[in-house]
Amino acid sequence: MQVFYCDHFELPLPEGHRFPIDKYRLTRLRVHERIGEHIELRAAPAATWEQLLLAHDVDYVRRMFEGKLSDLEQRRIGFPWSAKMLERSRRSTGATLAAAQVALDESLAVHLSGGTHHAFRDQGQGFCVFNDVAVAACVLLNDQRIARALVVDLDVHQGNGTASIFQDDPRVFTFSMHGDRNFPFRKTNGDLDVALADGTGDEEYLKILTEILEQRLSAADWDLVFYLAGADPFYADRMGRLRLTKAGLRKRDEIVLSHFCKLGIPVVVTMAGGYGPLEDVVDIHAATAEIACEHWIADHRARRNSIGQA
Repeated sequence: MQVFYCDHFELPLPEGHRFPIDKYRLTRLRVHERIGEHIELRAAPAATWEQLLLAHDVDYVRRMFEGKLSDLEQRRIGFPWSAKMLERSRRSTGATLAAAQVALDESLAVHLSGGTHHAFRDQGQGFCVFNDVAVAACVLLNDQRIARALVVDLDVHQGNGTASIFQDDPRVFTFSMHGDRNFPFRKTNGDLDVALADGTGDEEYLKILTEILEQRLSAADWDLVFYLAGADPFYADRMGRLRLTKAGLRKRDEIVLSHFCKLGIPVVVTMAGGYGPLEDVVDIHAATAEIACEHWIADHRARRNSIGQA
């Protein structure tokens, strides 16, 4: 299975910054340790100017490239502008696009970053500069590689930027299941939003998720699924408010990936948020990649058997 990464592109942050930048490198190392023999680690390509403009306003992209963001815009994003920040953001976006292109051919692919769902057409927000899923979907739609896409956003925060970008585009269906009283405090309506009460735990969460998948998302109408597998529903996440355990999050990933694999719909996985104890976050992200790899192996074994029987 092909796994994309961009942690070797530095994101310079002030000392003491609350964003857990080390989690990406540590996740890559953990994934290689656990399933290295079954994966191909691939460095991220950079999203181009033209690709970014399919999902973002030209004025925003131009000012991002030229380093002309206002102080307010930088505060909304949560990162100080730098040429390295721009390059890292382009690489993270390009990695999701590359993983999506691979998933269309190979059923599954993973990006060990991405899920920057708070970026709108004309502004960044909440540690999100460009909306990688929106850019990838727009590129594939523009290239006519897909006709319809589904976004399954299980980060603890609502995917407000993604919902906004595709609000009037019936080709992309956005589903977000998130904490009701969490950031962003002003939500943007997507196609299907499920807001959960503080303290929601494994049993209730998984029951709701299973019902939605079976009742609302069971038609094989989509050419590609973007799955944002946030680690931040974890009970110890400092930006969470939900109460899922590691076992619950593994079950969540298994439920989602099994559902769409059975439907025969390709899935590209991004990691999205995770702000708990670093070791726990790395464990959760690595487990997501491991479960994806298990499904990739099973799918390719079934394909080989089918060809052998033909």
